[in-house]
Parts: sequence; structure tokens; C-alpha cells
Amino acid sequence: MTIYFDHAATTATDPRVVAAMLPYFSERYGNPSELHALGREAQAAVAAARGQVAAALGAEEQEIIFTSGGTESDNLAILGFLQERGPGHVVSSAIEHPAVLESLRFLERLGWAVTYVPVDDRGFIDREAYEAAFLPETKLVSIMMANNVVGTIQPVGELARIAHEHGVPFHSDAVQAVGSMPVDVDELGVDLLSLSAHKLYGPKGVGALYVRSGMRLRAHLHGGGQEGGLRSSTENVPGIVGLGLALTIATEEMAEQQPRLTALRDRLIDGVLAAVDDVILLGDRERRLPGNACFAVRFVEGESMVLQLDFKGIAASSGSACAASSPEPSHVLLALGLAAEDAQSSLRLTLGRENTEEEVDRFLTVFPGIVRQLRAMSPLTPKE
Repeated sequence: MTIYFDHAATTATDPRVVAAMLPYFSERYGNPSELHALGREAQAAVAAARGQVAAALGAEEQEIIFTSGGTESDNLAILGFLQERGPGHVVSSAIEHPAVLESLRFLERLGWAVTYVPVDDRGFIDREAYEAAFLPETKLVSIMMANNVVGTIQPVGELARIAHEHGVPFHSDAVQAVGSMPVDVDELGVDLLSLSAHKLYGPKGVGALYVRSGMRLRAHLHGGGQEGGLRSSTENVPGIVGLGLALTIATEEMAEQQPRLTALRDRLIDGVLAAVDDVILLGDRERRLPGNACFAVRFVEGESMVLQLDFKGIAASSGSACAASSPEPSHVLLALGLAAEDAQSSLRLTLGRENTEEEVDRFLTVFPGIVRQLRAMSPLTPKE
């Protein structure tokens, strides 16, 4: 039986969500654009899910656009808002998800300027550099709510307030945050917010973008004009139903799950730091996602730890699953100031609903031995 400590990469679809989705594959298979009974039934299901997502975020139903996931939501937010407003200038951070960074690099090729604000050694935005980054031609800020590698939670409400003082709209990639912590778009003051179903026990291939009323975006998919003209394509009705219910469940169970996961996370962090020498906890000790524990285990390659843990029946990650094929050190860890060799020694453990104290203790039993074994073989280990 695998112990799954990689919930930041993806989650299993909740059985309750699967049960709600199944009829829309077969019995209630209508196209929401059609006027007959099956079409109206599908349309009603999409509308109900839109209401669920809006309620979870404190938004209005018409402010929710369904997409294929976090990457499309980020692209639609950034490119959809900016491409008819420039070239100009964008403010972002050095530790964004590739879905944001690659969108910004695309804009740079079109003549836009981008300021990538640095972070400190815990992953927090450098406030002084952030405030200094705004220019008269700044058109948008895009700063993630919680980092996908180290779990650090940014003070998004304060950052959005500063952006608005400069008359600049604010987008946040909240893919890791939504479902794990309370997210209210009005309290935060964000204008655009991205989320993805498969990070919160929903299905893969579906997400949403919150678009504050009055924000005008340019569509990137052209066709039938679904989703208010912003996302043409026949709606993924089963996926949308799954997203709505998954987010509702996550919101309803958050009061129970958040403190439970925080306690498990702290048990894991304390156990690793006590049992293994030369380990660096990455990210802030307190202001981090409830289930995130990320380390640099010096003198050991991250991939080697992941493979040895997998051999022991424990699924973990070395950095971001979205860049797992790259041999380069994580840009997030380099931005925190880690040396390249330490950045390549990262291990990310992310906990979820099904994890238990027994599983954490099992990890703490096997992990020190794995590190000792790998360090004994590593040319990076200092010789006595």
C-alpha cells in the first residue's frame, strides 16, 4: 500500500465527486447549448457548479469562467487581459509557477517589460522591491498565493492593496491555496484568480478563473462563444460538476482538515529535523500551506531520495511536478538563495486528507536510513 505524500502534484478524485460526475458521462450526456431536455439538464448542472465555485470564493456566479485547468486560467488571466493593452509593463515574482512565467516570457517576446520581484530566503516577496517595481506603464500584477514548491503563503491582500493604490489590477495563481485555506476574493481584493480541480480532490482537466466584474478579457479560443465568450468549446460537464462538488466539500471540511494537516506537517518537519543532520527547512516555518513540508537534504540528490522512498512504498517529490523532467535546479529554490547543489537536494512532502500519524511515523522510520545510505555513496558528502 503506497503512502502518498505528493498532494501538491495531484490528488485522488474524491469518491463522492466521482459518483456525482458519472451520470454526466452516460445518462445525462446532453450538450448545455441545446434546448432539449438533456441539454437543459446539462446546462443546469453547469450553472449549479458555477454557483458552488462562486460561493466558495465569495464571488458572483457571473464572475466564474470554467477552463481546462490552472495553466489555462493563468494564461487567460494574463494574456487575455494584457494583449490589447500594450506593450507595457507587468510586475510578478521570481518564484511563480511556469504557467505564469511562460506567459510573461511570451509577452516579453512581444515587447512587454516584466519585473520579477525577488523573494527572501523564506520565499516572501521583497516588499521594498515590490513597491519600487511599479511604473506609469504597469498594467497588471501577477503574484501567486501559495508557492507550489515550498508552500510559503504570500500576503496577497496587502500586495493587492498596494497594486490598487497604483491603479493596477491584481491576478493571483491560487491553484495550491484554494481548497487548502480560506480564499475570499473580496477580502483579498484580487481582480483575477486561478484555480484547478485536481489539486483539491476533483478531476484533472478542469479549472476556473475568477474575473471581477468590470475586468475585460480577450478570448484565446474562438468558436461557439461558451463561458460568456471567453472560453469557446463544448463544456466539460462531468468535470465541471466534479469541480463544483470537490470545492464545496473542501470548503465544508476545511475547519477540520486544516488544523489536522498542520499538526501532521509539524510532526513531519520536527521529526526530519531531529533525525537527520544537514537538512534545511525550505519556506517559512509557520506561514506555509497546512500540508507542505519541503527540505534541502544536503549531499544527496533529490531524485535519488524520491526513488529510494518509492522503493519503500512512499510517493514523494523533488520540487515541482510541473518541471520534473528538467535536470536544472528549481528556479524557486535558487530564488530563495540556495546554492545549485543544495537546490538539487530538495525533497517535497505534501500531505492530504487520507494521511495519518502512522504514515508520518513510518516515513520518519525509513527516511534517516535512506539518507545515510545515499550519503555514503555520494561524492558530495564531506569526508572525515
